[in-house]
Amino acid sequence: MAAPVIETCHVACCANRTPHVVSWSRGGTVAFGTCNSVALYDPQERRVVALLNGHTGRVNAVQWAHREDCAPEIHLVSGGSDNRLILWASQNGKFSQSVECKGHTGPVCAVDAIYVDSKVLVASSASDSTVRLWLCSEAKETECLHTLSSGSGFMMDVSWHYCQAAEVIPILACGGDDSRVHLYVKCNEQLQKAMSLQGHEDWVRGVEWTSTGRELLLASCSQDCLIRVWRLCAKSGTDAHTEDDHTIIKMKEDVFEVKERDASSVFAVSLETVLAGHENWVYGVHWQPPFYKGGELQQPLSLLSASMDKTMILWAPEEGSGVWVEQVRVGEVGGNTLGFYGCQMSPDGSMVIAHAFHGALHLWYKDQNKEGEWRPGVVISGHFNAVQDLCWDPEGEFIISVGSDQTTRLFTPWRKQDTQQATWHEISRPQIHGYDMQCLAMVGRFQFVSGADEKVLRVFQAPRNFVENFANISGTSREKLLTSSDSANLPEGASTPALGLSNKAIFQGDLDPKTNEDAEQFNSISDQYQESYFHPLNLTEPPPEDHLLQNTLWPEVQKLYGHGFEMFCLASDSSRTVVASACKASKAEHAAVLLWSTNTWRQLQTLPCHSLTVTQMAFSPDAQLLLAVSRDRTWSLWRRNPPTRESPEPQFSLHAYTGKDTAIHSRIIWSCDWSPDSKYFVTSSRDKKVIVWGPCRLEDSGDPLLAPDIRPCSSVLDVGDAATAVAFCPELCSDNRYLLAVGLECGRILLYRWGPGQKPDGGQDWSSCGETDTSQSHALAVKRLRWRPRAGRAGRDHNKKDGQTDGECEIKEESSWVQLASASADHSVKIFSINKQAL
Repeated sequence: MAAPVIETCHVACCANRTPHVVSWSRGGTVAFGTCNSVALYDPQERRVVALLNGHTGRVNAVQWAHREDCAPEIHLVSGGSDNRLILWASQNGKFSQSVECKGHTGPVCAVDAIYVDSKVLVASSASDSTVRLWLCSEAKETECLHTLSSGSGFMMDVSWHYCQAAEVIPILACGGDDSRVHLYVKCNEQLQKAMSLQGHEDWVRGVEWTSTGRELLLASCSQDCLIRVWRLCAKSGTDAHTEDDHTIIKMKEDVFEVKERDASSVFAVSLETVLAGHENWVYGVHWQPPFYKGGELQQPLSLLSASMDKTMILWAPEEGSGVWVEQVRVGEVGGNTLGFYGCQMSPDGSMVIAHAFHGALHLWYKDQNKEGEWRPGVVISGHFNAVQDLCWDPEGEFIISVGSDQTTRLFTPWRKQDTQQATWHEISRPQIHGYDMQCLAMVGRFQFVSGADEKVLRVFQAPRNFVENFANISGTSREKLLTSSDSANLPEGASTPALGLSNKAIFQGDLDPKTNEDAEQFNSISDQYQESYFHPLNLTEPPPEDHLLQNTLWPEVQKLYGHGFEMFCLASDSSRTVVASACKASKAEHAAVLLWSTNTWRQLQTLPCHSLTVTQMAFSPDAQLLLAVSRDRTWSLWRRNPPTRESPEPQFSLHAYTGKDTAIHSRIIWSCDWSPDSKYFVTSSRDKKVIVWGPCRLEDSGDPLLAPDIRPCSSVLDVGDAATAVAFCPELCSDNRYLLAVGLECGRILLYRWGPGQKPDGGQDWSSCGETDTSQSHALAVKRLRWRPRAGRAGRDHNKKDGQTDGECEIKEESSWVQLASASADHSVKIFSINKQAL
């Protein structure tokens, strides 16, 4: 089989902000819902191994169908806001959609599945106030066996198990908003109400069964901050009717009977214990998975709980007394994070994971050297809302992205000491804002400008602490990095004042502890309260979420005022001297592009031309031309004037533009980009058309004269869907044709080769050379595409030390690869590696 043209190198994403959306399989894979997809994440390899696309709404619940023999799972069930359930089945190690269950009239909020005679029995609860029972067969057929209505109430969670009696009977526990736990048994293809367990005083948020020998234990957690553990056991006929012995103190037992065909079984339920330790709503409970020891299946009595008080607790009965006590508590006191929605434990019990209110995953692992100690581990992270824009650093070593989750994030490859392969991780969150972020532009290696849903642009500079940590993690020389940025004046870090939006720089002096003499001379009340929350980190691995939120901010060095409405797009030139910015506009006066000098951060010029919002801008690679495309369906091209003694600062003048009569695009132009030689530019639009324009340079004159007549050079390429992003690869293909990537509104990314001299008649000049398959594509619109500025794959360029013999061969092999980063409305940032030889 030929090697794939496009390989997924990295996916940055996070869990959806709902309970029950994370599930850890016995095979070691963590499945979680991210936007409309289900991500399969390998905590050992620290990367997303697959994305399952099928839902058209947010995924709210994910659950592996655990097998009784503890073998790796072959079925996964997910429920979403599209009112559907999807059962995914594994074939040859790859998961694909097996069956779809339609019937709910509201978003599905909880699911669980077990096996009954080689069929999968699924229970689902939805906000249409029903619990439904589905039977999915191997023939890819599904039927709804039963629908339970809870009136005007809701069932917050469902959990299946088998109870052993005369025969094996599936039993279902549902936690409701009536503060009760309801038990149902499956009899004759129906769900029969067995009983309701009372005791909680607020909504029951989570329920989960486990078995200990012949008995079952059910854990339930609630918004009353408590966890209750119930014991269910089968009674033999004699047990049920013996006289009570009043000398023994026993817990009150509730008894129910199950009649299946001729046989009748009696079960008793009693309260085992009440666990109080959390100080806020408890959202999730999870039993440690069973494992085989000496050929026998063992169930450790260990219960994990996650709460909105930002902690997870591991509970277990004491050996001597059997009293349930808190064994381990992980999480944080104070800090900037919000509480946990749910928790899971690894199959061997050595790792625990929680997902938080902001979608971030938090992982802890058992320290092998110290008994009873748990440490935070490295885990995937990403935006929890649409990603609007991204940029590569000029050297191609990291990417920065901005999103509607009001954050700016920086990702870079990290190679752990003992591993061959580098994995990408978020190592800094330079900006945490109060407005949705829209756009950004890099101005130098460690400086960027960002724009949000406000009228101000903000400029950020990397602090010394980031540069040092980036050197440690990426393996670059620290001295080299510090000389590239003005290290003498760099602050140590940054922090955000309690009521502010601007990151304040913190210098070495601010970190030194105050002496007693200083303390006695308070100038004002405010001096008594230190606002510096920043603590310098010495990182050798990517930091966990609480450090990202607090200790990796970049100081804001400048604010740029001038626009009348919210920021929409930004661009910077290759010489890093000019930044262009544009804001939302419905009139020509607001649609002007503003130019800023990166030396003085003064406004240089206003470029009026368009009548509606400028949607994207791009400077040509030689920095001589600025292209702007707009909602008014036209583009404008501005050229840099030669510098004069009177005006040494760069000035631009209008060179060419399309009018109403010459415009080919009939809808909003979303995106534009330049060919690497600055000769041609490309535009892509909602009308599904992609067009290359030019030439912008006269051929072979030796003089960089601008061509007076700029017209379409290519045939009109119809890509079949709104083209929301387009990008020219900086490296040419082997036949010296240009390589283009086009991102679509449906989430697919297409690759095309285009050559200027080809016959444009009938589209002969375009040749399709690859596209993302269903599992690689985004689930929603592609917002931005950016190629890595140089050939090779980030994190692999400088592996080889000097003097290694196969170095040259590897460099040659590496130069055939190019990388493409994409940002999407589906909350994810993806990096694709593309082999030019395979095109």
